[in-house]
Amino acid sequence: MEADKKWYVIHTYSGYENKVKTTLELKVQSMGLQDVISRILVPLEDEIDEKDGVKKVVKRKIFPGYVLVEMEVNDRSWYVVRNTPGVTGFVGSATKPVPLSDSEVEHILKSQGLDKKPTINVDVEVGETVRITSGAFEDKLGVITELNPEKGTLKLSVEMFNRDTEVEVEFSQVEKAL
Repeated sequence: MEADKKWYVIHTYSGYENKVKTTLELKVQSMGLQDVISRILVPLEDEIDEKDGVKKVVKRKIFPGYVLVEMEVNDRSWYVVRNTPGVTGFVGSATKPVPLSDSEVEHILKSQGLDKKPTINVDVEVGETVRITSGAFEDKLGVITELNPEKGTLKLSVEMFNRDTEVEVEFSQVEKAL
């Protein structure tokens, strides 16, 4: 089995894209699948809505009913994604999901501003306490156990259910705790 991760498209019930993303992120964390399923994305674009002469910028889903997942397909990861509430299946054949081409992925990531190398936007060190500002663990405090500038992520020890649990979040998802 090749250990290369590719981007796959998951079909979801319309309107459930963000719920599927959050549920899947929680499953990946709780089952320790971060090395198999790395990124989950609901691509958005800015659209200008005009109502009663007032212009307002709103985020619209580029692919309603679909969620993109960067993962290594194996029996376990395939099962976890397929059995996430709101997921109706992978795009591709019934037995084997078909990955997006590199050019498609590049285009989508560029449209989301995710093609750039991550830069550390928080000045933090191992051992410091930070607050998670978005995602499945929003508003939780965690102690930094590991920094990974190449991936733009950090590992935190977060207390959940009266025990410390290690979670991985992106630099953009944390701020220094006061």
